Amino acid sequence: MTPPGQATASALDAASWHFSPRSIAVLAFALLVAFIPFSRVLVGLYGAWSLQPEYSYAVIIPFISLFLIWRQRDALAHMPFRGSWTGLAVVLLGVLLWLIAELSTIYIIAQYAFLVVVAGLVLALAGGAAFRRVLMPLLLLLFIIPLPAFFANSLSLRLQLWSSAIGVAVIRLAGISVYLDGNVIDLGSYKLQVAEACSGLRYLFPLMALACLIAYFYKATLWKRVAVFLASIPIAVFMNSLRIGLIGITVEHSGPRMAEGVLHWFEGWVVFMICTLLLLGVAASLSRLGPHPVRLRDALLLDSGPPLRRNGANRERVLPVAFVAATAVAATAATFSLFLPERVELRPVRASLGEFPLQLNGWQGVRSSLEPVYLDALKLDDYLLANYQGATGTPVNVWIAYYDSQRKGQSAHSPRSCLPGGGWEFETLAPRRLNTSTGDLTVNRGIIRHGTERQLVYYWFQQRGRVVTNEYLVKWYILRDAITRNRTDGALVRLMAPLPPGADDAVVEHDLTQLSGMLSGQLSRYVPN
Repeated sequence: MTPPGQATASALDAASWHFSPRSIAVLAFALLVAFIPFSRVLVGLYGAWSLQPEYSYAVIIPFISLFLIWRQRDALAHMPFRGSWTGLAVVLLGVLLWLIAELSTIYIIAQYAFLVVVAGLVLALAGGAAFRRVLMPLLLLLFIIPLPAFFANSLSLRLQLWSSAIGVAVIRLAGISVYLDGNVIDLGSYKLQVAEACSGLRYLFPLMALACLIAYFYKATLWKRVAVFLASIPIAVFMNSLRIGLIGITVEHSGPRMAEGVLHWFEGWVVFMICTLLLLGVAASLSRLGPHPVRLRDALLLDSGPPLRRNGANRERVLPVAFVAATAVAATAATFSLFLPERVELRPVRASLGEFPLQLNGWQGVRSSLEPVYLDALKLDDYLLANYQGATGTPVNVWIAYYDSQRKGQSAHSPRSCLPGGGWEFETLAPRRLNTSTGDLTVNRGIIRHGTERQLVYYWFQQRGRVVTNEYLVKWYILRDAITRNRTDGALVRLMAPLPPGADDAVVEHDLTQLSGMLSGQLSRYVPN
């Protein structure tokens, strides 16, 4: 015999629930106050989708997420919303992240904070059981947020190198002689540069979003669904590399026009369609593994979900207290945002690096300049590129890249990431403390190799009075100083000197140490403390 309490609970779960007009008005108000603090950030997010081709797919993700929630309409309609105080804690966390983003004006934090607030409101309203029904559609929204610029740049450079290496292997399989120098494919008569746009990110991000959708609809065990999602990564990398290899082959036989224009764009779409078919092929193969093999058409059910049933008692939902409290928190943040003045970043007075001395205690420098294509990629505000020579005759290349603001992720590319793009490989790399004429200085010291050439490299990050050698620690100080000092200016300082065969490496080491000390003593005028 069923206990009375359990029978009552079963009857409630079987009932058909609906919101009253007043509750709908409160829900609309909650959405409004959740949007207000993030309105500027979300408009900027839409602009990022328009400007960055690798995120152009993101505009449809919110609609797909809404569709996936709508598919659950029957199950949700027959579930009581019991609310959750954990949702209130999640909303408080999102508001705290928003406040940090406002103080630091690092807007990627605010973009994630918006998703946290939305998830918190849903959890506070629906409770744990119903929230699990819509968790995957909410997680899908993570694909609308661009990766942090420093991480995306590092990933792009790594993918460029992988795609170049695999693409060259494809070209050689066709019997064509080719030379790879970093991310430049030299066919002899023509050089193909695997630029950032060809890194594969334009395949990787949308293919991962598509794989997430396929895994969601895929009726299989968890490990198979995870495998389908993870398969999108090697498929995207391999197909992008194959595309680069095929471009190299067609350029060799038909000329440079095969690497340009509409044909280049068309090849990109064809390759993405092939990526999709390969992804479905992986799902089809996995569905036939195990004791109960099925066809893909049976394992991958793309439907609109069960229709809404109207059986059982029709009950009116009562908004949980936790949701009302979470809405009040969001409303407070929205009100505060309306009166919060926009924070203008401090940019200290400094001398231009164009005035940096070319004579330094016996060292003579010759200034050089960067081509516009590199300046557009680096997005820096000031720089020094010069070759210095001292009494021993050691030529030292000096590169200083300065940024007025690093809040939007625009910061100096670490030599650890960008030098391999030019074909250089690090033999060694570790921090080292130097004893210079101007005091102790900690730098990253590395030896790089390109074929038979070797060079000694020193580099460090000069950041608002600090000398930092760890790239991730640089990001932490940017966040901390953005909040506490309202500043994110900073620079990368890099010195490189050749190590000729048979030469005394100790002399080169001494020269770099000496010049590093003199540069460090001059930097405060150009990179403010």
